[in-house]
Amino acid sequence: MVGFPDDLLYSREHTWVRVDGNMATIGITDYAQEELGEIYSVEIPHIDTFIEQDEPFGTVESSKTIAELISPVSGDVVSVNEDLFDDVGILNSDFYNTGWLIVVAITDPSELDNLLDSMGYADYIEEGEGDR
Repeated sequence: MVGFPDDLLYSREHTWVRVDGNMATIGITDYAQEELGEIYSVEIPHIDTFIEQDEPFGTVESSKTIAELISPVSGDVVSVNEDLFDDVGILNSDFYNTGWLIVVAITDPSELDNLLDSMGYADYIEEGEGDR
């Protein structure tokens, strides 16, 4: 297991957030990709789509299931990772770097307070809360 980088925030729905000013890059965590197994396809929103915290913004299809992607923050999608359309496997191999999903212009920075730091997320997983 790779673990959980300290420079990211984490949702209880197993997405990570890298904050840069009012921009949030969003991806799936190591735990999520491990639980999903081999990922076959991903559906993510188009640029200029508004997404809401705690609401689905896409899906991931894997060898085990089809899982909804739940947004950790609200905002307008300003960028999508088009590399995923050519090689969705990067969601399994490089999920914290080239395997990001979308970038969102955050509309309510206070929503970040609902997210966990790396230690809080690790504790959450360890307590079995990751099993939904």
